[in-house]
Amino acid sequence: MNYRHIYHAGNLCDVVKHAVFALLLAHMKAKPAPFAILDTHAGCGRYDLTDPRALQTGEAASGVQRLWAARPALAELEPYLSVLHELNPDGVLRAYPGSPVLARRQLRAQDRLIACELHPEEAHELRHVFNGDPQAQVHHRDGYGALKAFLPFPEKRGLILIDPPFETPDESERLVEAAKLIHERMPGAVVALWYPIKERPAVWRFHEALVQAALPKLLCAEFMFRPEVRGDLLNGSGLVLMNAPWKMDEALWRLFPALHTLLQTESQSSVIKPLTAL
Repeated sequence: MNYRHIYHAGNLCDVVKHAVFALLLAHMKAKPAPFAILDTHAGCGRYDLTDPRALQTGEAASGVQRLWAARPALAELEPYLSVLHELNPDGVLRAYPGSPVLARRQLRAQDRLIACELHPEEAHELRHVFNGDPQAQVHHRDGYGALKAFLPFPEKRGLILIDPPFETPDESERLVEAAKLIHERMPGAVVALWYPIKERPAVWRFHEALVQAALPKLLCAEFMFRPEVRGDLLNGSGLVLMNAPWKMDEALWRLFPALHTLLQTESQSSVIKPLTAL
């Protein structure tokens, strides 16, 4: 509960994760029926890239700032970039949207957002961001517990993002249990589970646990920005999508190579494949 994302806002992991999340939102909006979004680890919602804490690490320089400078024209990036442009209309990149703001900016009148954050300061800032917004509910609570509280959605359609800070050694196990609970309560929900790519055997164990849980339609999407030589470094960003929209894999195969080029990553490796039993 000590994690503050301001130190990492707009980094390589954020760009990949949020570009994919925005694509999922675009797919949800392709149907007229309303849907709800549950963001279990929402953070404070919006980040100032000129904040001394963000400048201390400088992680946005190789992430969103590099992408912003490239001015890419790619259909798969448009849902993500459109929000960046809305928040920075003068063309100078200062504000970065966390996942709840990214989601809220794309909701239609019939959709709604549920954002949960356990860190008290982050939750306070998040309440301020959405103060008076009837389509955004903010809860100062554990995001995993929110799954039991809010599922199934009355809308019968849902997108759930679980993006924990991985502060505890059992985080992967908690992700697997969360995915199982979602499948029990709302089997048709689209789910995005984020994880860091460091030690590869740990990732294999996580994937195997998901497969053994007999969860449906699992799509693995991994973006490596550093060669996997050392297991103590953050080498990439991973997402497992449950009930991924039709042709999402094809969209990611267009998105990830373009991001490698635009972000000038040291590694050019991507993995996009269904998760199945070995």
